[in-house]
Amino acid sequence: MSKKRAFITGITGQDGSYLAEFLLEKGYEVYGLVRRTSTVSFSRIEHFQDRITLLSGDMLDGMSLTQALDQCRPHEVYNLAAQSFVQTSWSQPVFTGEVTALGVTRLLDAIRTVDPTIRFYQASSSEMFGKVRAVPQNEKTPFYPRSPYGVAKVYGHWITVNYRESYGLHATSGILFNHESPRRGLEFVTRKVTHGVARIKLGMDSELRLGNLDARRDWGYAVDYVRAMWMMLQQDEPDDYVIATGETHAVQELCEVAFSHVGLDWRDYVVQDERYMRPAEVDLLVGDAAKAGRVLGWEPDVNFNQLVHLMVDADLNMVQNGETPR
Repeated sequence: MSKKRAFITGITGQDGSYLAEFLLEKGYEVYGLVRRTSTVSFSRIEHFQDRITLLSGDMLDGMSLTQALDQCRPHEVYNLAAQSFVQTSWSQPVFTGEVTALGVTRLLDAIRTVDPTIRFYQASSSEMFGKVRAVPQNEKTPFYPRSPYGVAKVYGHWITVNYRESYGLHATSGILFNHESPRRGLEFVTRKVTHGVARIKLGMDSELRLGNLDARRDWGYAVDYVRAMWMMLQQDEPDDYVIATGETHAVQELCEVAFSHVGLDWRDYVVQDERYMRPAEVDLLVGDAAKAGRVLGWEPDVNFNQLVHLMVDADLNMVQNGETPR
């Protein structure tokens, strides 16, 4: 029996790298899309890069996506590519729309052209809820995005639903709430905090500058969340699922847990800085993943404190060894 083949866009990112590892363990042949650019970092996938096949392409170029799919003929496609940083979407709103919104359409169209039986996963986001209409948020909660990134993700979500209903594609959206790991980029607040804690603990910095300490998020572990992505595509029928922990924590609490893990008091080091405030902040994002639990049998394995501790430990090890952050 031939191996299942999966194609991952955004394979060099946090989720893409963990998903690729997960699928390799499941016995898949894994293909990943990478742009021909000198700025792409392969650090997250270098330890298993010899076990996957990388194909050139760009979410801005539909023909390159068609060619990549035709080359690898996957059974499953996971679209994790995006301009994924909310803050950057304010300074690059058009580019964010081109990649994060229209890129989804280009990929869906490529699937329709090459092989409409391919199962498709779209990485939707809790940022779509933005100015929330209900707490907690589930699959039926109306969207009210509060950033160009959130708006682009809403487009990507609805075009996935549209292609599913119009063309009969097995196209599923996972509405994932914030999920973190030691592979999270330094521009994200969780990693900024844990990396900052490591540098302060080792005497390399004396302060950590942050924006809104009262902002609250539903934070989970990326490894748990990529498992949910795969579970969605194993279902007979495509659908949309919220993936979340159901708990909300403030940035201040994140600081408290991270600093206390290394025996420090966060109040001695954290400085609020207006430069890191969003033009429009989202409200209380907390997800209701009851449907995922009921239909997929999914639940998170790692809780908030465990997540923060493992990220701090990983950053301490990385800084001590003089490694470049992934």
